[in-house]
Amino acid sequence: MDTLRAEREKKIAALASVGTALVLVSLKIFLSVATGSLGILSEALHSGLDLIAAIITYLSVRVSLKPADADHTYGHGKVESFSAFVETALLLITALYVIWEAFHRLITQEVHIKPSWLAIGILGLMAVMDVVRSRALDRVARKYESEALEADALHFSTDVWSTLVVMFGIVCAWLGQRFGWEGLYYADPISALFVAGVIIWVGSRLGKRTLDALLDAAPLGLQQHIAAAVEELPGVLSTERVRVRRAGNRYFADVTVSVPRAHTFEQVHEVSEAVEHRVGEIIPSDVVVHVKPRAHAGEDFFDEIRAIARRRGLAIHELSAQLLNHKLFIEMHLEVGEQLSLREAHRLATELEREIRSLPSVGPESEGLAEINIHIEPLGAHIPTAEELHELSRSVQDYVNSLRADYRELGDCHEVHVRSAEGKIVVSCHCVLDGSLPITQVHDVTQALEDRIKEKFPLIYQVTIHPEPPEER
Repeated sequence: MDTLRAEREKKIAALASVGTALVLVSLKIFLSVATGSLGILSEALHSGLDLIAAIITYLSVRVSLKPADADHTYGHGKVESFSAFVETALLLITALYVIWEAFHRLITQEVHIKPSWLAIGILGLMAVMDVVRSRALDRVARKYESEALEADALHFSTDVWSTLVVMFGIVCAWLGQRFGWEGLYYADPISALFVAGVIIWVGSRLGKRTLDALLDAAPLGLQQHIAAAVEELPGVLSTERVRVRRAGNRYFADVTVSVPRAHTFEQVHEVSEAVEHRVGEIIPSDVVVHVKPRAHAGEDFFDEIRAIARRRGLAIHELSAQLLNHKLFIEMHLEVGEQLSLREAHRLATELEREIRSLPSVGPESEGLAEINIHIEPLGAHIPTAEELHELSRSVQDYVNSLRADYRELGDCHEVHVRSAEGKIVVSCHCVLDGSLPITQVHDVTQALEDRIKEKFPLIYQVTIHPEPPEER
């Protein structure tokens, strides 16, 4: 609904501008013929080009509102910038003609002005029309950031000043004829030169802005503002590059950020969405985020190994390291596809081990001082049919609860499930433990409980314990 409203308001404003320009140019042509004033003639030419510019504005607004398509993937917003640039060129052409004609009249004095109070009154009425129309256009242009409507608003606002200057020239000419002051003859061509100066000044400012838009110049300070805002987001190490271009009232931003290389794909996606949202809060934009993994300053040894495995597309767990007599022992479990042979799986493990040894803490200077043991196991890829063993579940639950005297940290054991799948018996259960315990101690307790269960029930292949604090029971 907001988009439709914006389209309607912009079209109405542009069409009203065409109507106003048509009325103004008609009145100024009439006055130019009636008075012979160069000032009014320059204004008539100015308004004539305003009419052409208003028509161009209306057409460009209609085109710019079209959605992106296969041939214009960034939309049609640049049409407004091109329209504003054409209007600027028309303004400057008008100014050059007025300057030439003004100097011609100052030198030759061949043209005689026939001023009247009717001409002055009509010029005053036109000035009021210019004020009303320029304010209406400026309001819509600012509301929807339309360059074409902004250019049109500038046209009408310059008309206000130039019309007032022309009125001054006509009044001076009238006073010169009435009181015989020949020097006031020069007021009309001089006022025309002032009008030309205003046109050149405003046109040059507008021309620079529209040329910047056509050349994709970024607004001053916007890139730095975006970079600083993005770097404040959690998970972003730094903003490496920001590029911004504008098309109509929308921006297109390319942002390159670095994130910790230990991040998972889901975490990286969350960071990307946060960057898009943050940039969208600063400017209405279509944002593309490019993410580069980087080692952050506080990255530890284990994160380095996980990053290596993730880059190779390998899943590891049970990663541990011990330092004994200046020798580093590194152990981990590597999950590989079930269809691989031992030779293929061992090659993956060897390549992983070789890259781990290239780390500075395990590198060539410590060659022979590190031992890496990689346990290879199949990566689960299918879901087998299982059978619940209820009687064994009750036995396991009773046994674990009987161990509370041995493990003071243990509250109770519940939700015990024992299943038989493909000839293997697996157990899963929940155990309540003291919520204030450090996770390392919790792991030691659960590991000990798992060992005790398998020792008590040798037929059990695997035990998985989910620890939870008492309030989550």
